Amino acid sequence: QVQLVESGGGLVQAGGSLRLSCAASGRTFSSYAMGWFRQAPGKVRAFVAAINWSTGTTYYTDSVKGRFTISRDNAKNTVYLQMNSLKPDDTAVYYCAVGQGPRWFTSGSEYDYWGQGTQVTVSS
Repeated sequence: QVQLVESGGGLVQAGGSLRLSCAASGRTFSSYAMGWFRQAPGKVRAFVAAINWSTGTTYYTDSVKGRFTISRDNAKNTVYLQMNSLKPDDTAVYYCAVGQGPRWFTSGSEYDYWGQGTQVTVSS
């Protein structure tokens, strides 16, 4: 069983920045991908970013390209989501997830373990 602990959410003004962290424990992650999803009020859960743990290859949804960066710390089994130039539309609960060998990386159905979520609120 994989346990995920998310942190770093909060309230920020439009144009500001936040960095989310997700620390994983319980097993090795050498063959896993880790990703971030978000769910805004009245909307379905949506893919944000993911990283192939083995290769470091990253994936982003179009709306965050150039603003968000996903990265990893192998020694700490931790992934980060650096969010810059935040917009009110980025307001959502952000969830960290782990999947074993996903094929597409952008589908929530490919992820097996989920964190509890951290709230990000961007004011105008």
